[in-house]
Amino acid sequence: MTQLTDQSTDLAIDKDSPFRLENTSAYVQWRASKMAHIVPSLDHLVVNIADPYQLTAKEKAAVVERCAQFNMAIYQLQDLANQDKSLVHAIGKQFEMINLDANLRSDEDSVSSLEVREQVGNKYIPYTNKALSWHTDGYYNRLDKQIFGIIMHCVRPAAEGGVNRLMDIDAIYIALRDESPAYIEAMMHPEAMTIPANVEAGAVIREAQTGPVFMVKADGRLHMRYSARKRNIIWRDTPETAEAVAMIGQLLADDEKVVKVALTAGQGIICNNVLHNRTGFEDSEQQKRLMYRARYYDDVTLSV
Repeated sequence: MTQLTDQSTDLAIDKDSPFRLENTSAYVQWRASKMAHIVPSLDHLVVNIADPYQLTAKEKAAVVERCAQFNMAIYQLQDLANQDKSLVHAIGKQFEMINLDANLRSDEDSVSSLEVREQVGNKYIPYTNKALSWHTDGYYNRLDKQIFGIIMHCVRPAAEGGVNRLMDIDAIYIALRDESPAYIEAMMHPEAMTIPANVEAGAVIREAQTGPVFMVKADGRLHMRYSARKRNIIWRDTPETAEAVAMIGQLLADDEKVVKVALTAGQGIICNNVLHNRTGFEDSEQQKRLMYRARYYDDVTLSV
């Protein structure tokens, strides 16, 4: 399971890391490698998969290459006859994604069946047809239970709508740091963002969670916890924090900087918890949207 470094001080980040603000040369080199294809085309992200239970070396390498460059890939199954949930588990294991996050509405196998349903207690938007604002998954989790990897598999798309927008977290980091390193310092502060406690029927089912927006994982890669929600979120009260949050909102509002995809049956997203949202959608009697979502404490392995 991927671990986070201690973000209470910049000294916790490896001295050679491009994410140490004083390490300009390493940052310039890392930035150059990312900027070559900072906004991938949808076609470039797609990898065709013949058998999800046994990926070929070429298929696996293609997914790894895209996740290394963009933190995400989109797979397309050639055989749509089998849409069993077990294929999500099988794909995950082949990329060393094993440790699943069992959340409040997930199924017994810790994979969530995202569809419109009646909910008792608090209403969670992923299980409605409403739009979802920009976020990374598990931004409300404890820091030792962060979501690093996601697989989202489409069994049936909605009759209309349900479009996802995706953005690589590295692109946000680069834009903020290029504008002002003080924005990165603010977003890496251990008290940058607080999500208040989740209370249901008077009982606290999740304590308030405070932590940075940007963190560096033990493997040296970047991680982001973020939500564009306007209510039930507390940002650290500094000018740099407010300006950085505003800039993130502006970047996410620019459709030229994001990838748009309406998943069809047999397609899926495998990613290192990139920023994403979802438009509202409408089901019909003949076609009701169903997605399988697996959230992992592991990111996509970069070994083939």
